[in-house]
Amino acid sequence: MNDAHQRQMLGAFIRAHRARLTPARPGGRRRTPGLRREELADAAGLGVTWITWLEQGRDVQASVAALARLAEALQLSAAERAALFDLAGKKDPHAGADHVDALPPALLALPDLMAVPAYLLDHTWTARAWNEAASALFTGWLDGESSDRNLLRYVFLHPAARTLIVDWEPRARRLAAEFRADVHRRPSDPDLAGLVDRLCRESVLFAECWDRQDVLHREGGERRFRHPERGELAFLQTTLLVALQMEIKLVCLAHAPGARETDRN
Repeated sequence: MNDAHQRQMLGAFIRAHRARLTPARPGGRRRTPGLRREELADAAGLGVTWITWLEQGRDVQASVAALARLAEALQLSAAERAALFDLAGKKDPHAGADHVDALPPALLALPDLMAVPAYLLDHTWTARAWNEAASALFTGWLDGESSDRNLLRYVFLHPAARTLIVDWEPRARRLAAEFRADVHRRPSDPDLAGLVDRLCRESVLFAECWDRQDVLHREGGERRFRHPERGELAFLQTTLLVALQMEIKLVCLAHAPGARETDRN
């Protein structure tokens, strides 16, 4: 486990949540509220000594399976469960496994609040909402000519992407490395695994990128496009994560300072 301060924080967290629980058999006098350590250990199927040492901040090993049973016995919410695993320095195997297909209307409305091209990506990097400016910019992806809204399939498989995106190959390689970071956070996600398998079969470049094992954080910066009607365009891209659903990304493209459109008509 991590340093002493973090272990003390973990111990305090467990004690506080144990104290909030109501005993199944509340008979008899109790000096403190909530469950006794023995009762928590019995509910979680864990040793009393192990729980005692965790609460005391001792340097003991907490396996993922034991933490999962402890979280269930403590009746933790999703946010509380995430805090337990974070404090224990472990990765929750169920984190990000449950995805909401029907996103809240307020979330889907976000791109329309932007005056610049903006779109909302779900955990598979499929666009779930976008504004008119984004539709006008991304020919072959967010316009009316396409029914496949997945960003990765567009970049690696659609011929329009090679024309639209300036420096297409370096941008595509970076996109694959950024996507791998998301896949590593959810290695058991069947939707992501299926997407990777398809891209590896259908795109030589993506298969090569995937074999390289490159991983990059998603970064903003200048994005240049060669639009078939509006000519050369330059934007500054920013990606924002939704607090309650960290796999959802709001991507905004602000016009780069000094950039001018070159009308081809």
